[in-house]
Amino acid sequence: MRALSLPLDLLAWLGRQGTRAVAISALLGLVLPQLSALFRPLVEEAIFVLLVLAFLRVDPVAVVAHMRRPRLVALALSWMLIAVPVMVGLALHATGLIALHPDIALAAFIATAAPPIMAAPAFIALIGLDGALSLALVGGGMLLTPLAAPLIGAFLIGEVLPIDAVALGIRLTALLAASAGLATLIRRLAGSARVSAAKEHVDGLNVLILFVFAVAVMDGVAARFLETPLFTLGIAALTFLVALTQMGVTLLVFARTRRDHAFVLAHAAGNRNMGLLVAALGGTLPDLAWLYFGLGQLPIYLLPWLLKPVATRLAANQASRDAGHADAGKSG
Repeated sequence: MRALSLPLDLLAWLGRQGTRAVAISALLGLVLPQLSALFRPLVEEAIFVLLVLAFLRVDPVAVVAHMRRPRLVALALSWMLIAVPVMVGLALHATGLIALHPDIALAAFIATAAPPIMAAPAFIALIGLDGALSLALVGGGMLLTPLAAPLIGAFLIGEVLPIDAVALGIRLTALLAASAGLATLIRRLAGSARVSAAKEHVDGLNVLILFVFAVAVMDGVAARFLETPLFTLGIAALTFLVALTQMGVTLLVFARTRRDHAFVLAHAAGNRNMGLLVAALGGTLPDLAWLYFGLGQLPIYLLPWLLKPVATRLAANQASRDAGHADAGKSG
């Protein structure tokens, strides 16, 4: 019995480390390039498992509540999937960068036209905010991307963009339905109470799967750093700048929204599922765009850890306001 409890205890301990463990996993992905060839074939499986864990980690009733009041989710997805990439595209066209450096346009496309990362609800749960809202954004984004991405791609890259909207839509819908179905089956077999009690173990599994994904997508990044360290560091800094800019502008756009909810929207806008569009493009990118894709995982993995104090403060402030409103209602 002890042989079984020890791994479970270690998994729960890993889940309690939360964002610190996730950040370390990203750095390990850089320093363990020898594992890239081993893990790279597991990328699709890792994405599927992360989505199943995301459905397990949040309350289905809360997700349905957000979808029944879809105004915020619809506005946020319109902003992320249409407004942001269109503004970036206009800026690139105006400066002439698209004509001079087509790779930049491709990198901009995967960084701004993709839906939120599938692990977003897991990250949001790790920092203590509303995972249900995050999951609603992920699900809606996956369903809308087949409609929006080809149009944005044609605007940024040209009409030869190799994305089949119908095939992509079928694939995304099947992935979402399969992961949600498996999570529902697990919840029914194990019981909602048992699943809720195992949240630390679920978080621990998230950390492990995120590590596998980080190592897989960092393939070739370490070698590029050894060849051109300053250039690689510059691209890494650019990925942080792009992510933080998308987050900051989203916070401003949704300034009148509840602050904790606005942070969830900002996180979704700044952390995109670039791998989804890379897969749709055939899994190959020019060197510069691939380097951006690999290094673009660093802000995805590190920002939740760096920004957790801000999120914790927002959650505490919102809880205090909710308690104050409840007390005022009782006294009234």
